[in-house]
Amino acid sequence: MGYCYIDAETTGLEKKDRICALGMIEEEGETVRTLYSLIRPPKRIPPEAMAVHHITNEAVQDAPPYEASDTARRLSELNRPETILVGHNLAFDLQMLAKEGLTWQGGMIDTLKCVKHLIGGEIDRFSLQFLRYELRLYREEAAQAQALGIGIRPHHALSDALHTRLLHRYLNEMADDETLMRLTTEQALVHKLTFGKYAGRYIEDIARRDPRYLEWMQNSLSDMDEDLRCSIDYYLKEVRT
Repeated sequence: MGYCYIDAETTGLEKKDRICALGMIEEEGETVRTLYSLIRPPKRIPPEAMAVHHITNEAVQDAPPYEASDTARRLSELNRPETILVGHNLAFDLQMLAKEGLTWQGGMIDTLKCVKHLIGGEIDRFSLQFLRYELRLYREEAAQAQALGIGIRPHHALSDALHTRLLHRYLNEMADDETLMRLTTEQALVHKLTFGKYAGRYIEDIARRDPRYLEWMQNSLSDMDEDLRCSIDYYLKEVRT
C-alpha cells in the first residue's frame, strides 16, 4: 500500500475552471518522491486566482497541458486500488482531476472532512494554513521540507501537499486509515458558522434564537458546503422537536 498526497492550484473555483499547477508527494514504504508541474490550462488565469497562488499566465504559457505533465503521468500510473489518495478538500481536487479525464480507483482520505469529524467541536476553522498553526504542524515542517527539498510557501501545490501529509500523520494519532477513509465518505456535523453576522457562533444556538437566518442561508446560498447545509438541517430539526 502506498500514499499519494496531492494539491492542485486552479484558475478559480467555478465549474469552468481548470488546473494550472499540480503538486504530489508519493510515499511507499521508506521511499518518498516529490513531483511538481506547472500546467497550461485551457483558459486564462484571472487576477483573483493569481493573487492567491501567484501563478501568472506568463508562467504557464510554455508549460505542458495537463496530460503531458510529468506529475499527471505519474498520478495516472499510481491510480490503482492499493494507492491511497490524500488531499485537503479532496472533493475539489477530484472534481478538477475529473475534468482532465482522471477518475480515482484507489482509497481516498480527505483531511478536511476528517478534521471536521474528529476535532470539529474544538475548532471553528478548517483551512490548511489555519490548521498548520492551530495543530502546530509547523514544528515538523522545516525538517520534512529540507529532507524532501521542498520550499515552504502557502498556496504552492507542493508545499500544501507537504502540510497535508503532516496533517494526515496528526490524524493517524486518533484514527487509522480505514477509519479515515470511512469518515471521508460521511457527512460531518459542523458546530459553528465561519462567516456572516453570526460568524463564530454555535449553529445550535442560532437555530434557537434566529432560525429564519439559517433558513435564509439554505434558500439563498446555492454553493453552500454540503456538511454545513446538512448541519443546519440537523440543528433546525433538533430545536423543533
